[in-house]
Amino acid sequence: MKVAWITLVTALLTGLLSVPAAALEIEGGSVEGSHENGTVIYRGIPYAAPPVGDLRWRPPAPVVAWEGTRQTTEFAPACMQNGVSMPGEAPPSTGEDCLYLNIWRPDSAETSLPVFVWIHGGGWTNGATSMPLYWGDRLAQRGIIVVTIAYRLGAFGFLAHPELTAESGGRTSGNCGLMDQIAALEWVKRNIASFGGDPSRVTIGGQSAGSMSVSILMASPLAAGLFHGAIGQSGGFFEPVQLAPHYLLGNAERDGEAFAASAGAHSIAELRRLPAEAILAADASRIAHPVLDGHVLAATPFEVFAAGKQAHVPLLIGSNAEEARAFTDPSGIDAGNFHESIASAFGPLPPDLIAPYPVQTTAQARESRIAFETDLRFGWNMSAWARLHAETGESSVYLYRFERQPPFPAASPYAGWGAAHFAELWYMFDHLGQADWQWQDADHALAETMANYWTSFIKTGNPNDSRTIQWPAFAAKTQELLILDGAVHTGVQDRPAAMAAFDAVYGALRGSP
Repeated sequence: MKVAWITLVTALLTGLLSVPAAALEIEGGSVEGSHENGTVIYRGIPYAAPPVGDLRWRPPAPVVAWEGTRQTTEFAPACMQNGVSMPGEAPPSTGEDCLYLNIWRPDSAETSLPVFVWIHGGGWTNGATSMPLYWGDRLAQRGIIVVTIAYRLGAFGFLAHPELTAESGGRTSGNCGLMDQIAALEWVKRNIASFGGDPSRVTIGGQSAGSMSVSILMASPLAAGLFHGAIGQSGGFFEPVQLAPHYLLGNAERDGEAFAASAGAHSIAELRRLPAEAILAADASRIAHPVLDGHVLAATPFEVFAAGKQAHVPLLIGSNAEEARAFTDPSGIDAGNFHESIASAFGPLPPDLIAPYPVQTTAQARESRIAFETDLRFGWNMSAWARLHAETGESSVYLYRFERQPPFPAASPYAGWGAAHFAELWYMFDHLGQADWQWQDADHALAETMANYWTSFIKTGNPNDSRTIQWPAFAAKTQELLILDGAVHTGVQDRPAAMAAFDAVYGALRGSP
């Protein structure tokens, strides 16, 4: 596959052209980075102790000190997982000792630089900071520091269990992965100045489950004061808990007990003695998600935002026009089986939720199937997030809709996807060069524009600068947003009736407007 070959060649050349950088003293000891491609890179820096043995399913512990100077030329193994977070990616090397981060900074003597902490996606079950698409070199060249963090996934990151709750003094279980993210942010606050970063100018960002994590961190009291701006791409955590009662601690604990039994363990002590591979092999489908534990998540993000108790920081968020094309093939759907396909995928849903989507013809049914799943999984969450923060927050909100259809080759895993889930990442990280596709001048221009918007926001809390078209701040009354396509322009929500239907149905489920 051409993409994999180009990635391999890029990695080899990067290694051959790297030059050691001066060693720095941080928590745990000394680290030495390397000068590469106009940046200084530090790979595989530990931000917590290895969560193994008795530390499995415990909050992240302090870094274990090392002797001498740690060479940071290799990415650490990704956290334990099955599969990959994006089609076509080579499975990463994995291990339970995985709480590491990577840092890119400009190859200059600048200090007090703004910091961008990236949280990868992957449904809280997979993902890796070593993925070339997440490399921070192109953004760092624009005058910021980029940090990518790993966090425990699947059963290792989100197992709730009565014994774990008891171990914590009755406070929590089920959110080790979120506590890892918070520990990484605490590490950044204490250590980033050594790399030339400003701990008072930290922006968090993520895509998919990483974006959902951002919405949670904005609502978590444990993350208060650890960041000063937030970016969310295609993912939020605002649906009524009535739709997902297994997220409640008591139900999650029962799911955890069932998981332990499926792994052949009768206690947490027995689970901790099992090899990591045995944990990974057990069915974690019911436990690979955050838990409303009353500690990391004292209330649902919707409740926190509605009460105005979220982090009051500038917010840049959005979603893609055809998110669901990454998950659903509508070619077999027609006007006759549209509702059946929805019920098969999501179970019985209120008719009012589906009513705004036209299905009179086969073409309409297929487009509506993509539109409905896009709105259900992503579009409404981002709309609600923007509206809630604009109404109750004290900082600006900038909302986008990504509509550009990348030139995915017919032979690629992304064939026919269009502006689907993941599609904005090549542009936002300014990494078109990683894929040997038929990029047009408009694609390169959009990548330059998006990277400039993102870095301007990270620097100032406002994406606008002299190089870009004015991006209006979002207001609930006007619903104005920025459309990212070959020609960047302003617009409004494209399915207001559908958003209103979601608001009404979800409000009724909550027992509130």
